[in-house]
Amino acid sequence: MIFGTLRTLGFRNLADAEIDTQGKDVFLVGENGQGKTNFLEAVYFCSYASSFRGVADSEVVREGEQQSAVAAHFVGSGDRDGSLDQPLYDQVRVTYEYRKKNVYLDGKRIEDRRDLLGVAPSIVFCHEDMEFVTGSPERRRWFFDQTLGLSDPGYLEDLRKYRRVLKTRNTLLKTGAEHPAGPSLVPILNALDPQLACYGLKLMEKRQEAAAGFSATFGTLYEQVTGLDHLGLRYVPSWKDLTLEGIHCFLDEHRERDMASGLTLSGPHRDRYLFIRGATEFAGKASTGQRRLLALLLRVAQARRFSELTGKYPVLLLDDVLLELDPEKRWKFLSALPDYAQAFFTFLPDEPYHRYHKSEALVYQVSQGSLSPA
Repeated sequence: MIFGTLRTLGFRNLADAEIDTQGKDVFLVGENGQGKTNFLEAVYFCSYASSFRGVADSEVVREGEQQSAVAAHFVGSGDRDGSLDQPLYDQVRVTYEYRKKNVYLDGKRIEDRRDLLGVAPSIVFCHEDMEFVTGSPERRRWFFDQTLGLSDPGYLEDLRKYRRVLKTRNTLLKTGAEHPAGPSLVPILNALDPQLACYGLKLMEKRQEAAAGFSATFGTLYEQVTGLDHLGLRYVPSWKDLTLEGIHCFLDEHRERDMASGLTLSGPHRDRYLFIRGATEFAGKASTGQRRLLALLLRVAQARRFSELTGKYPVLLLDDVLLELDPEKRWKFLSALPDYAQAFFTFLPDEPYHRYHKSEALVYQVSQGSLSPA
């Protein structure tokens, strides 16, 4: 499935217009601050009804406007055969007005954004991806949760259930810590903890299996591009015993600690992922250039795993990712890119984007939010 057209209304600084995007590669060329990344964000909005920048929906509404909308028409199936038959879906439309977001698929409003996952899943490469390497464990968990959710919507439902129980448990623990003389929380915790253990165990089992597959793909990829071998991914669960009985015992043994802190201090929300080379953690020792490349190849591996597990090609969104690579690593990265249904690239005007130009590529000059064919 590829984007045939994309229409924006009141979205960031983009002009209200419909843009022809029916091409394997779409190049957006312009100075910083002109709207290139905003256009990628609009594409991403049609894939997931949210921003990859991690901002509130209200942030995408153009200054001075009351509403915002993006809409896309699609072409093809998105399967590995690369066929471009009749559209499976006519349109995705996402609107935000009066502080409320609505998502429409083929003109029908949908209640759950998970219904969009099978339409035109996008994988974005951007500067913020460095956080998956150098940032908090939470950011790394977010990346791998997204990786799992792309191919297994059931995982997202398990994650939602776990988070709901965790939120309830934390609220109770906080209340107990602030009012220790209040009613006993033990009976309620006795009812909640089996649910927390059940949903948490499902997450850990899926994470463990997915981490093994991802590590094999990522390690091979990193070796091909950098020449460095023995780099892998290690999943480190917070609960060491991957059995319901073991988790129940752990929660019982550490309940007083949780009650004293007013917070659940263990569980999948505290899991970690480590990049290991040899027997030591790699990310903390890597140079800035190695970390940047590590972040880019994480996304390549994510796209490859998606195709391997679903039999479909993703849409790639590459936001100035070549700018910080030296010429040799730039070509190695481009050669490592996975097969894709469609790719959107952003470039500064003085970059040699013509070297990556293919005969079927669409090239747009971006200036003050407007796109014009080059």
